[in-house]
Amino acid sequence: MPTYVSLLRFTEQGIKTIKDHPKRRAAAAKTIAGLGGKLVHSYLTMGRYDIVAILEAPDDETAAKFALITGSNGNVSTETLRAFPEAEYDRLIKALPAAGRR
Repeated sequence: MPTYVSLLRFTEQGIKTIKDHPKRRAAAAKTIAGLGGKLVHSYLTMGRYDIVAILEAPDDETAAKFALITGSNGNVSTETLRAFPEAEYDRLIKALPAAGRR
């Protein structure tokens, strides 16, 4: 199943109600599971983003639906990236044409 990295920032509403975050995280895990995916890990981070979440979803459409559902609650803004594990990107690299043969 494809992996996605979701970068989240708390909105003003989200930070004001930060004590509800554990419940929101559990609800998010339930939502992605209902879409056929999985919340693999989530991390509180320091810097530009407040949370980094690692997700698995059946496809890009499902990941996009989850990001829209999550953002529409108003507690976080999201940026989601498709992540390719080493074996997949090694396969992609091997399939590239040789340099100068484009």
